[in-house]
Amino acid sequence: MVKFSLILWNGRLKGRKQEFEEDFHTLQKIDSCFLAACQLNQIPTTPIWFMRQAGRYLPEYRKIREKYDLLTLCKTPDLAAEISLQPVRILKVDAAILFADLLLPFIPMGIEFQFEKDEGPVIKNRIQTAENVRTLRTFNPEDDLNYVLETIRILKNELEEKIPIIGFAGAPFTLATYLIEGGHSRNFIKTQQFMYYEPAAWKALMGKLSQVIISFLKAQLKAGASAVQLFDSWAGVLSPSDYQKFVLPYSSQILQEVSEDGFIIHFSTGTSGMLDLISKAGGDIISFDWRIPLDKAWKIIGYNKGIQGNLNPAALLADPKDLKIEVEEILKRANNRPGHIFNLGHGVFPETSVDQLKRVVEWVKTYRCGP
Repeated sequence: MVKFSLILWNGRLKGRKQEFEEDFHTLQKIDSCFLAACQLNQIPTTPIWFMRQAGRYLPEYRKIREKYDLLTLCKTPDLAAEISLQPVRILKVDAAILFADLLLPFIPMGIEFQFEKDEGPVIKNRIQTAENVRTLRTFNPEDDLNYVLETIRILKNELEEKIPIIGFAGAPFTLATYLIEGGHSRNFIKTQQFMYYEPAAWKALMGKLSQVIISFLKAQLKAGASAVQLFDSWAGVLSPSDYQKFVLPYSSQILQEVSEDGFIIHFSTGTSGMLDLISKAGGDIISFDWRIPLDKAWKIIGYNKGIQGNLNPAALLADPKDLKIEVEEILKRANNRPGHIFNLGHGVFPETSVDQLKRVVEWVKTYRCGP
């Protein structure tokens, strides 16, 4: 267990006065290698978890999925908690990621959507005008998304502080793309047209989404999440100047306000050319994809922040000997620097073998990265 002075280091208490019991509780939690990495503490092995580790590649998940649709699973805390726990039991990862969906906040906002097979989400009443933005509702997550918070409470009880829980939400730009495009898109033309030609409506939309995301992430931390991740999956479609003008101020507000309550990971893909801006936006940990070497990315991001990544998910489909080379190359580039959380640059593919993921966990945990 780390010394209490290390908890105070890096401003993790954010200057807040706490009772002794709360301080001691924090001390116990920091025994996690994941949380220690969030604090840039030197640890003997690199913590590891996988984005989309709770999902379609697991036979145990597919068995449950045969009986229930996705939204039912998300809205049933016992089922969502069980799915969240499956990779912890099977893979022995160092963190449990909440099983939920990025679009759940749309429901209390008045957006109707459904998941089509092989198509993903389809928005029925997409955003097209300033009036559409005006009618979007804000909400209290304690009331309207309590099933997500209850899932976290169940996980906290099951894991008994031994494994940290990661909550999450979509970043305002990524959520805006779904709202405006009506679902997933290859080029995000509608979104960028709206951004350019409806600047006042864009500002209103991003402001409203930011308000919702802040309250949702804070509620997850209050419910028992040890950290949260802000997913800006589609930010890479933008130029650096457009990101700085149309997105960064809103992401920065979220990352700053939420970090007052706990650790926050800032995730994006396709953003290798503007990692300086991603880092500027904020986050205790910056998560990036495989399109840039890890050591080069860390130098750009700054060594005062932790990093998460950055194995290509497709490498999990390779021969084990080739996969091991990729894994060890990332660990070598981390070069024993404290603050690295091993992960993928995006989510696990459904075709991925469970054995491959187990191998990666074993390799990372047996690779000595400490002094």
